[in-house]
Amino acid sequence: MKNWRLRLFVIIERANGSSRLSRIYDVVMMVLIIVSIIPLMFVEQYPAFIYIELVTGSFFIVDYLMRWMTADYKLKKGAVSFLFYPFTIMAIIDLLSIIPVFHLLSGGFKLFRITRMFRIARVFKFIRYTDKLDMLARVIRKERKVLGAVLIMAAFYVFVTALIMFNVEPQINPITGEATFRSFFDALYWATVTLTTVGYGDVCPVTSVGRFVSMLSSIFGVAIIALPSGIITASYLDELRKDQSE
Repeated sequence: MKNWRLRLFVIIERANGSSRLSRIYDVVMMVLIIVSIIPLMFVEQYPAFIYIELVTGSFFIVDYLMRWMTADYKLKKGAVSFLFYPFTIMAIIDLLSIIPVFHLLSGGFKLFRITRMFRIARVFKFIRYTDKLDMLARVIRKERKVLGAVLIMAAFYVFVTALIMFNVEPQINPITGEATFRSFFDALYWATVTLTTVGYGDVCPVTSVGRFVSMLSSIFGVAIIALPSGIITASYLDELRKDQSE
C-alpha cells in the first residue's frame, strides 16, 4: 500500500497501452463527459437530467480530487505541486465542470446562474483522454509566441479597418434608411467577419470608398487567417513524426 498514490496516478492518467485499468478508466470518463453534456442539447429541463448531473458530477469531483492527490507525480515538483496544480489549465477546466453540481445541490449557489454554461467546459476534458487533441494542445503551446503575434496583427488590422470604415461610411443606407454603422462596435463587427471572409451581409458599406476598403479587407483577411493555419499544420506534422519515431 506504500505506493498506492503512484498506482492511482497510473490509472487516472491517459492509457499508454500497458494498463488495462487505465484504458477502462479513460473510456468510462469519456462516456460520462458525453452523457453530462446531453442536457445542454435541450431547452426543457427533464427530471432525468438532475440524476445525470448528480452521477456524472460526482465522478468528476472524485476525478478532480484524485488528480490533486497525485499532482506531485504529474508536475514533478515535490510538495509544491499540490499548490500549483489547481492553477493548471486542465485543473481549472475540471473545476469549472464541477461547479454546476454545487449549484444543483445547494440553493446558496443561485448567484451562479451561468453555471449551466460551465458544463461546456466538460467538452475540453476530452483533451486529456485523446492523443490527437492533446497533440494539438501541445502544438498551440509550442507555437504560442508566433500565434500570439499573428493574433495581435489580426486585432490591429481589424481595429484600423473598422476605424477607417466608420469614418468613410457616414451616409444613410438606402435600404434600411439608417446609418450603415450606428456605432463603432458595428464597424468592429463588420471588420471581424470580413477579415475571416465570412461576411454575413447584414452590415455592408454603400460608398465606393467603403467597398474598396471592404475588398482590401477580404484579400488581406485570407492571408492573415492562412498564417496560423500553416504554422499549426507544420508543427502538428512535426509532432506526428516525433510520436511515430518514439
